[in-house]
Amino acid sequence: MKKKIVISSILIAVAVVMFFFLKAVFRGDLILNPIIVENLGPFTIRWYGVLIAAAIITAYLLARRKAFKEGIKEEHIIEGIFLGIIFGVMGARLYYVAFNFEFYRGDFWSIFRTWDGGLAIHGAFFAALLVAFLYVKLRKKAQLNFFQVTDLFTAVLPLAQAIGRWGNFMNYEAYGSPTDLPWKMFVPEQYRMPGYSKFEYFHPTFLYESLANIAIFAFLYWYLEKRRNYGEVTALYMILYSTIRFFVEGLRLDSLYIGQTELRTAKVVSVVLFVAGIVLFILARYKGKPVKRVS
Repeated sequence: MKKKIVISSILIAVAVVMFFFLKAVFRGDLILNPIIVENLGPFTIRWYGVLIAAAIITAYLLARRKAFKEGIKEEHIIEGIFLGIIFGVMGARLYYVAFNFEFYRGDFWSIFRTWDGGLAIHGAFFAALLVAFLYVKLRKKAQLNFFQVTDLFTAVLPLAQAIGRWGNFMNYEAYGSPTDLPWKMFVPEQYRMPGYSKFEYFHPTFLYESLANIAIFAFLYWYLEKRRNYGEVTALYMILYSTIRFFVEGLRLDSLYIGQTELRTAKVVSVVLFVAGIVLFILARYKGKPVKRVS
């Protein structure tokens, strides 16, 4: 009981601090610095990198706890996470660069400067699915089910995304169109998108998606404990996140587009994943294998 009271008190205190912090930033009274420490030898430590690292570690610890309950060994968890991080980041970056190639055409080395932002979650998602598939097929001694792995991954992924979005916040990126709503966010002129230099306040789309992802995580992490078949959690993630992303993407000013069209890449991919998620959930629910847990 005392432990719950302490945890609740800490969460309330953090929420209060965050409220006043965001209020100051959104009003423009406090201007963020994306760099924590610079000139640390050859390194510069940025909030974006720290928050991405925090997201990965948090997701790993939560997934690990659930993986043990399903009989997955520590060595396989570590191997999977290691490969997932490497190829997930590569996939996220390659996806972003592919749909924003004109920006990088004249400066090849800028492709590798991930600390400045420019990671696409859909790229990381597809790369992680490929890694999971290959790992399950090639590491046969692990005796893993593909959807067992993806269920664990997608259950904690929303929380990692929620944390990662605060990296966008610290970089003043991934915000939305101009607005006069009470929760409007001030963006310094040097961070405003071309053509919007005269506007001061924008939709804090990073916050919309972060809060939505926390809710999705809470539901999926709870759903992992339910009597279910492999693939259900993966399908629900595809449905829920795609719904949120479709509407939030419509507000953003920095969307990636398919070629020279006006089709936003994230919206098209969200529609595809939403439909695929519904099909997968039906198949998993009625034809999938039930989850096996260790006693």
